[in-house]
Amino acid sequence: MIKYTAIVLAAGQGKRMNAGENKQFIKLLDKPLIIHTLAIFDKDDWCESIVLVANPKEIDRIKELLTEYQLEKQVILVNGGKERQDSVRNGVHNISNKNSIVFIHDGARPFVQQMHLHRLAEVASEKGAALLAVPVTDTIKQKTAATLTTLDRSILWAAQTPQAFQYHVIFKAHERAADDQFIGTDDASLVERLGEKVEVVRGSYDNIKLTTPEDLQRATTYLQNKEGE
Repeated sequence: MIKYTAIVLAAGQGKRMNAGENKQFIKLLDKPLIIHTLAIFDKDDWCESIVLVANPKEIDRIKELLTEYQLEKQVILVNGGKERQDSVRNGVHNISNKNSIVFIHDGARPFVQQMHLHRLAEVASEKGAALLAVPVTDTIKQKTAATLTTLDRSILWAAQTPQAFQYHVIFKAHERAADDQFIGTDDASLVERLGEKVEVVRGSYDNIKLTTPEDLQRATTYLQNKEGE
């Protein structure tokens, strides 16, 4: 068993959802999205701690939800920053066990599977850094002002979360990025720029990030099917 700490990000406003509020509070089958996501880690024996990064203005509302839904594990609440990267860095700074593997996960991905979490923890423990990803299925085009090029999709992967790191690896990556005022597209990109290798662990196409209203319908259908199994 590889113990890990999960940093769950819930500070973003998700404007593309057009919900009029943080999408983390949208209910899926009468339970808020963020509770669905937290429950994944709450039920996993490999997870020793949960750090939830939230908008400072929404901390009280989050506390109310945690009281209402009574998770077994303690959830450490941390204020989010201006950018996603700032929020992750705040989360990293609030991890007490520096020997733990660190998972960084989007609060809007409620369907990651436990078997993938465990494989991710094993690979990150051995190699230092790893992420969940799936092979790209669409044809991907690279467009410049002058040309349109079809990329070889056999070598392209769509990155997901969680992304997992040994503590010292992700701490160093974020501190270097802060010093350099560099903003990456994900946490793995910060590790990559240090010259460190990030391993890919194949995940699931069900591990979607809920971004649009159409995603909510897909998520509801997914949960209904799970309940019917």
